[in-house]
Amino acid sequence: MSVKVAINGYGTIGKRIADAVASQDDMEVIGVTKTRPTYEAKMAILRGYPFYAASEESVGRFKDKGIEVQGTLDDLLEQADIVVDGTPKKMGYKETYEKAGVKAIWQGGEKHELTGLSFNAQANYDEALGADYVRVVSCNTTGLIRTLYPLHKEFGVKFVMAVMIRRGADPWDTKRGPINAVEPVLKVPSHHGPDVQTVMPYLNIQTTAVKVPTTIMHLHSLMVRLKREVSTDDVLNVWEDSPRILFVEGEEGIKSTAQIMEMAKDMCRNRTDLYEIAVWRDGTHVVGDSLYYYQAIHQESDVVPENVDAIRAMMEIEKDNMKSMKKTDLALGIEC
Repeated sequence: MSVKVAINGYGTIGKRIADAVASQDDMEVIGVTKTRPTYEAKMAILRGYPFYAASEESVGRFKDKGIEVQGTLDDLLEQADIVVDGTPKKMGYKETYEKAGVKAIWQGGEKHELTGLSFNAQANYDEALGADYVRVVSCNTTGLIRTLYPLHKEFGVKFVMAVMIRRGADPWDTKRGPINAVEPVLKVPSHHGPDVQTVMPYLNIQTTAVKVPTTIMHLHSLMVRLKREVSTDDVLNVWEDSPRILFVEGEEGIKSTAQIMEMAKDMCRNRTDLYEIAVWRDGTHVVGDSLYYYQAIHQESDVVPENVDAIRAMMEIEKDNMKSMKKTDLALGIEC
């Protein structure tokens, strides 16, 4: 079975998901949409994706720029089994998808209440089997779950305190972010802890957040109290056996997020994306009953493989989460 996937919103996340879907042998991209004739519209066509206007009103914009469209989003949805929504949050497409009778996946900028089901492939894949609507949680939430779920499963977790040191904007975004400032998020908890609990409701977690003037990655500083006594090596061994975690080491010259992304360039990934969560091996320490560690999140790409797994779960073409993750990761060139 080849699942017919539509991508509504060919932007930062949408274009990456389109490429990831196209790399799989059990699904295909049948079309992508944009609202405006940006360079990304031209790039989508160059990559061979059937191109559609997001609405009837936007068709003329594309024609004025000499960009041929094959129809509108409504036309695309008539052919689709499932749509991945990569549009900005609160765009309100749910009724459109419901009317077309297609399953839909949203990204973490949306509220949990939109779908009632937030997704992480390792933690709650089974809940998404056959589901009509799913929200893949945000980049930061995905990163937290990737390392915390294995700890919960293997050792049990009493309490988590996590500080999100957030990039101010994506690399392309010149309109956002602190330019010469560090900006604390004054609400406690920050939204990240409650968002983790939409997938792991049993986890006792508190989070705070700070925005900093960088664009390339987020950084997390975590303290975790575990339910049983463990060593640092015990923790590292659990993560070694967990998917989508990549160890880096300060002793090897990886002392910052900039050096992580330089390493990602050397890995020759599509768009130099880092789908894994980077954890400093030599920054991981167990002191008494507490585990301390740092991890870095490539905000443009870590949710991409989760979207592919969500498609498999919702379409029920693979019911085993680890088999789906391995298939996804092999196609994307992730070590597994």
